[in-house]
Amino acid sequence: MQRLAPLTAALLGATVLSAAASDLPSRRTEPNLPVVETWSPWMLRGRALVVVPQEQASLRAGGVPIVGGDVDISTSVVPELDITYFFTKNIAAELILGVTPHNVKGAGALAGARIGSAWLLPPTLTLQYHFDPIGAFKPYLGAGVNYTVFFDEKAKGGFTGFDLKNSFGLALQAGVDIMLDRHWGINLDVKKIFLEPKVKVNGGAVAGKVRIDPWIFGTGVTYRF
Repeated sequence: MQRLAPLTAALLGATVLSAAASDLPSRRTEPNLPVVETWSPWMLRGRALVVVPQEQASLRAGGVPIVGGDVDISTSVVPELDITYFFTKNIAAELILGVTPHNVKGAGALAGARIGSAWLLPPTLTLQYHFDPIGAFKPYLGAGVNYTVFFDEKAKGGFTGFDLKNSFGLALQAGVDIMLDRHWGINLDVKKIFLEPKVKVNGGAVAGKVRIDPWIFGTGVTYRF
């Protein structure tokens, strides 16, 4: 029995230490979990635009066609803001907002005649397909509708009235975002808008249609939320 006493005491001591250790807080390190980035559907762009009309007119004076009568519409450089919403990673809608001023002069048989000036508010909504990125490059194509509002029309060169009727038109688009990081990038964009409003000069003494059909070239900054 005397020989068993030390062994019994050792076993009891080990049991007590094991029980005490089980009551201590665990110091195990939790595994590192991957950080999941939150996907935002919103994108903003600020661009500088060059608006280049591809004009052609069909005009009548007193109901008689003006043979060779045409117009020349000035190119305009303006700032623009657009808002893009992504329905999926690839499908998005873009609303384009801006105003452009233009001067209108006669061309062809009307060369040299100052006709008028006007401001255009051409909100354009396009549905876009954004291709999968190629490195930092994210190209896209779009098509949609434009509604151009003409305002602040002013007759010039002896004319007493100049009026352009608000008009719908088709819009086509292609562009690319070159992303510098997750949020910021550089945008290059080109659009073609098919626009043919009715025009009246001097209360309808001269009237007809003017095909404006501008090319719109833009570059600016992209911000993806």
